[in-house]
Amino acid sequence: MVKIIKVLRKSVHAFLHDYHSLASIAAILVFPFSAAVLSQSLSPSFSLLALLHYRIQMLFHAASFPASSHFFALLNLKLSQTIFSFIVTLPFTLTFLLLAKACIILIVGDFPCRRSAPPRLSSLLPLYFFLLPTHLFNYFVILSTNAAFFSILFLVFNVLDALCLSDGNITALALPTASAILYSIMIANTVVVCNVAAVVAATERCGGYHPFLRACVVIRGREAAAITLAVPTNLGLAGVEALFQYRVVKPWRNLSRLSGSVVGEAFLITYIHSMLIVVDVIISCMVYRSCRKSIRLGEKETLEA
Repeated sequence: MVKIIKVLRKSVHAFLHDYHSLASIAAILVFPFSAAVLSQSLSPSFSLLALLHYRIQMLFHAASFPASSHFFALLNLKLSQTIFSFIVTLPFTLTFLLLAKACIILIVGDFPCRRSAPPRLSSLLPLYFFLLPTHLFNYFVILSTNAAFFSILFLVFNVLDALCLSDGNITALALPTASAILYSIMIANTVVVCNVAAVVAATERCGGYHPFLRACVVIRGREAAAITLAVPTNLGLAGVEALFQYRVVKPWRNLSRLSGSVVGEAFLITYIHSMLIVVDVIISCMVYRSCRKSIRLGEKETLEA
């Protein structure tokens, strides 16, 4: 717990130390990505979302998952929304967001030295070409994690069905609960390692699967602390997205237009979302630095012993 608080304190210190540079990055590079994430509900592409929802429902039906289960209905909805969000935001992710991450990692890498201005494009491009293949590999890992979860779920349901236990009330309650917990743990661990892998790629100048493997080694035994550190920013992002739905999307659906004040609120909420993404990247950098420091101390103690 002490280490978690220490990492959070260092993250806040790093954010405030280079606030002007980081705020510029949030406004210029992260803002378009945040706008793409938040404005999905305003886009007319709901036919694609409905198609994704229907396809996943058919897959669940083919896998013999219970159609009446609220858990699988919610899972279907979240999966279709996630895939839709991935498709819509992919161009912004592979350009603006990765450049922003390269900027932030460079700035935080120099902490506690202060930068007078954000890094130049010439210094960002080498990092970008390390981050790009790493980010694509991270997508593959997240997809593989989802596939592994559904394979386990498919196997469990078929075993229970073969043993005639799938219709019991206890099974109907316990299995979705256990599935939700397992899915949350698998995805949380995967996302945390992927975030650290991005920092490894930019810091150690490597790309592809190497940063992911390195991140697994660096973060080993510290997964719970890393997940705990990721919770505040993720809760903040979820809250900002809910606020955007309430303050912007709801008036848009009711009136089919946006007033000047609502547009101003939309810009402000999007900027807050951008700043939270910046803080999330800073926390990942500090987690990496803390893990590296712990590894070095462990190696030093081993050599002295």
